[in-house]
Order: sequence, then C-alpha cells, then structure tokens
Amino acid sequence: MESLWSKTSIPQNFPSLRGDLSVEAAVIGGGLAGILTAYFLSRRNVRAIVIEADKIGSGQTKNTTAKITSQHNLIYNRLIQTFGEEKAKQYAEANQQAIRQYRNLTAEYSIDCLFEERPAYLYSAAQRDVLALEQETEAATSLGIQAEFTAQTFLPFPVAGAVKFKGQAQFHPLRFLQAVSKDLTVFEHTRVRNVEENRILTDRGTVTAKHIVFASHFPFLNMPGFYFARMHQERSYVLALENAADLDGMYLGAGPEGISFRDFRGTLLLGGQSHRTGENSSGGKYDLLRKKAAEFYPGSKETAHWSAQDCITLDGVPYIGQFAPSAPNWYVATGFGKWGMTSSMVSALLISDQITGVENPCAPVFSPLRFTPSASVKAFLVDMGQAVKGISRQTFSIPKTDLDVLPAGHGGVVENEGEKVGIYKDEQEKIYAVSTRCPHLGCQLEWNPDEKSWDCPCHGSRFDYKGNLLDNPAQKNLENSGHE
Repeated sequence: MESLWSKTSIPQNFPSLRGDLSVEAAVIGGGLAGILTAYFLSRRNVRAIVIEADKIGSGQTKNTTAKITSQHNLIYNRLIQTFGEEKAKQYAEANQQAIRQYRNLTAEYSIDCLFEERPAYLYSAAQRDVLALEQETEAATSLGIQAEFTAQTFLPFPVAGAVKFKGQAQFHPLRFLQAVSKDLTVFEHTRVRNVEENRILTDRGTVTAKHIVFASHFPFLNMPGFYFARMHQERSYVLALENAADLDGMYLGAGPEGISFRDFRGTLLLGGQSHRTGENSSGGKYDLLRKKAAEFYPGSKETAHWSAQDCITLDGVPYIGQFAPSAPNWYVATGFGKWGMTSSMVSALLISDQITGVENPCAPVFSPLRFTPSASVKAFLVDMGQAVKGISRQTFSIPKTDLDVLPAGHGGVVENEGEKVGIYKDEQEKIYAVSTRCPHLGCQLEWNPDEKSWDCPCHGSRFDYKGNLLDNPAQKNLENSGHE
C-alpha cells in the first residue's frame, strides 16, 4: 500500500545519530511539521536538529492527500460560536498565512513540487446541508477569507450547494519536504526513548537541547500534558485512479462521511471512509471506495491505494505551542485533524516564533494550555468512555474467534491456555501470534482486516500482524510477537 507520493519521489538518506550531542533546539519527528520547524529556526540562526525514528516523511506526510487549504470542513461558524470572533480570526489568518508561505518557499527555491493554486470546495448533495454551507460561507468571509456559495462544480453528480474558497493550493508533499530538508541537520533511524528535562534519550545517544519540539504526530510521553486523554485518532482511505475526469479544484463532502477529490497529473485521488482507529473489525473500506469509483468514473483504473491516520483534539483545533506549564522549554505540534499540510506550516511558524521570542498574534487560539469546556466536554466524555471500554474489553471480554475456524488471510482474538492472543493466519495458513494488550496503556487491540494490522481503539497505536510498531503513542513492539 505505497502512496502515490512515495511512488513518484526519490527518498533522501540522512545519517543516524552517533554518540552524544548538544544543540540549541532539537525537533523530534521528521514529518513536514518537524522539518519546517527546523528550517525556520535555522533561518533565524538557531542551531537546530531533527531526530527521526525512521526516514523523513515516512509517517503521515507521505499518506496525505496534500491539500494546502484553510477550508477545514464546517469549522468557521462553529469557531465563532465557541471560541469567539477574535480567536476564529486567528485560526483563519494562521492558515491563510500558511498557504502564502508554501507559495513563497516554492517560488524562492524553485521547488519542483507541482505546486498549483486551486480553489477548495466544501460540498453537499443534500438539501438539508445548504443552510450550514451558507452560514459557513458568511462566517469565512467575515474572517477575511475569499469565500462564495455556489451550486456549480466539476463533480460527477449534482450538489445542493458548496462553499468555494479561492486562492488555495495543492502540491507533491515529499518533493517539497526533500527540497526544504536538504541543508538541515537530520538524524534518521534514531528512535527517541524518553525525554528528561533538557535531555533526549535515544537508542543511539543523548541529545541535550535548550528547546525541545515534539512533532512526532502523537506525543509519546503521557505526562506532562496528558495528550492521550485530550485526543483520539482516526483512519481514512484513498484510491488513486487513472482515466477519471480532471477537476478544477479540490473537493470535500461536508460532514464526517464526506468524500474527498483532488487530481494530480492525470490521476484522481478519491478518499474517505473515515473511522476511529480500532473500529474497523468488519473491514471493506477500500471496497466501498471502489464502488464509488465505479459509480462516478466507470472507465477508471486503480493504480494505488493507501491510508492515513489523523489526531483529533477535543475541540477540533490543533495543539501548537508550549507542551505543558511544567515544561516551559518544551513545545508540541499535534492534533492536526485532516489538515496536516496547512497545520504543519502553522506549527512551524508559531513554534519558531516562540523559541526566538517573537510574539505571534495568531498563537492564542492554538495554545495547548487552553480550556474550552463548551467545545470540549462532549468529546472528552466520548474519548474517556472509549478508553474505559478498551481496557475493560482486555480484562473482561470473551474472545469470539476460534483458531480452528479462522480462515486463511484473516485475523482475530482467540483464547490460548487462558490468555488472549491475537492471531493472524496468512494465505499459506502460517500463524502469527501477538499479545492483544497495547503496550501504551493496556487497552485491547482490535484486528483491522483492510490493513492487516492490530489497532488500539483507545489512543490509536497500531502494529503490523507480526507485532511491529506502526503508529504511536506506543513506543515498543507487542509482547510475544512472532510466528509458528
């Protein structure tokens, strides 16, 4: 399941850390947020390094649909109602500034990342959504965004209405990442094990830094900050289609079930089928997208498919800024939702300003130290209930799958000598057995048949069928991993 971006770029190679090192700033995570943060710090003469557990861009950056847009579903009317107009304007301006920065950097360095200015549409085919779309248009316009309501689109079906944002963009994220990172000090294949005050402990040495930035998608430290209790993770799926119609812009269906469209050099990216990580036991997400592709573009051909994982905060706004009150020199960039490209740039600009003592007027709305009860309480109760359910399932639930009847190519939780075991039986009926207990906080993992992975429904950690770690906040592989 290699993404289109991975297929059409040549990865760079950076060395691993060797021994101990002292720097002014260290960024944990070599995705777009981490690389851009180090880039802006270096431009201000701050000696900064990036520490990446795998290769740069190997996490969520390579799996994005790569829309650079301030249109983040139905958000601006809600922000005005829950945060107030001033902070809603901060959010809008920060994301509009992010688009301008991508445009400027691409032009300044002549980056061949296929940057294209395109409008972004938020659409719905349902008449019941028209009022919400009209309100969103009015809210966005009041905050300084060029937005208009329309019912005219390039989609292969009629819509009841759409919000059209002008001056948005799309690009090739890995090509941009590679160009921006080429002159930075990056250490790949260097996994951070812990952070203690100003010391970063890795499997290849220790880094001492005055400023430490956590840009590792989901913060892997439970305390301080308690981010595991303030976010959940969701997965979504993408098909790359040839012989599908070209579009004039980028499209997203309003609401959680919305279908996403964007094109790239004659290939259409069709995305959707979002669900909470760990809640895909029945599978079939790619098949549902394939049915949509056949319906919308009967002559199209699938050339790639892949999935992405997104951190969702309690109030829908990213956490960008000081990590926690007790850690004044730690910074965090997380909770980007489905909008990682724009939020990565926002994070880099805000955090580099904070580290260098520059006051950014857009910072307050993103502060991780904020308290927004009207926007957060319902989500908090849902997330806590999910965690309790996941831990209880590990302790009290009875496995529903029997090893003898498990078909080849399938996985499930079985009981073996009084203990729960996660079993995957491959096409040759070789059995791979792992612990079902997530090493993060002990929730029961669930089998994801679409991706042959073990996923945590509490906080979103993921592991392949052999037990190898795929996504944090867990920091180690599953116990009892292996095969027989």
